[in-house]
Amino acid sequence: MDFMLLLLVMLLRQEVAALKLLHINVPAYTLRGKSALLECRYDREKDSLYGITWYKDHEVFYKYVLRDKNPHIYDVNGVKVDRARSDDHTVMLQDANLHASGVYKCEVNGEGPSFNTVSAEARMEVIALPQERPTITGEEKVYASGDVLALNCTSGRSHPAAKLRWFVNGQQVKPDTEQQYEVHGLYLTISSLLLELEPGHLASDKINVRCEATVRSTHELREPFVDVRDTEVFVQGLATLTAPSLCLLMGLVLQRFLLPM
Repeated sequence: MDFMLLLLVMLLRQEVAALKLLHINVPAYTLRGKSALLECRYDREKDSLYGITWYKDHEVFYKYVLRDKNPHIYDVNGVKVDRARSDDHTVMLQDANLHASGVYKCEVNGEGPSFNTVSAEARMEVIALPQERPTITGEEKVYASGDVLALNCTSGRSHPAAKLRWFVNGQQVKPDTEQQYEVHGLYLTISSLLLELEPGHLASDKINVRCEATVRSTHELREPFVDVRDTEVFVQGLATLTAPSLCLLMGLVLQRFLLPM
């Protein structure tokens, strides 16, 4: 009985003292051309540690063997490791391109006799921002009530694709169509607006039209990445009388009563 109890205590102590992966830190997103720091924090406890291996989408791109303290880097599309800034706990990726998006896994391997292995993974997205603001085309010089405001808004190239919104005199209006086009891995969004102008749009002598382009990280995050850029144009508005003005009505009344019949 005492032997069995002692064996159980030793097994429990061995379990408690086993290799543990404390946390993995992979940025949810990074910008194209920027660096990204990957962290893998572990506690070896009483285990003898063999090394740490990093994978991108199940492909090994980095291995650190503790006995020789020398990182081994493997060629994986989109992954560029900064050797001088990487070790058994951290890996620095530099000059991220769109192919660097994916799932990154850290695997910590113990030596014999236990050969314990612990791992964790997380996803990273590379975002390419547009180089310019959206552009509005198709505006005429002067508009009157009943005219159709027919405009196009074109976003800058980005990844993921930008979402476009229209505003006329500060009020959001629904676009007629929206299409996306891929150009060398980046996306171009074109939105068309067809709006019949009403007297309310022409309250002043100018109509303010604004197009807003939003690039947002695609994964559901508590604090997503959001980049908003907009552009606006002012077009001339020519108000038309749809009803007699108060002054005109008063003039007609006075004319009726004061002039001889």
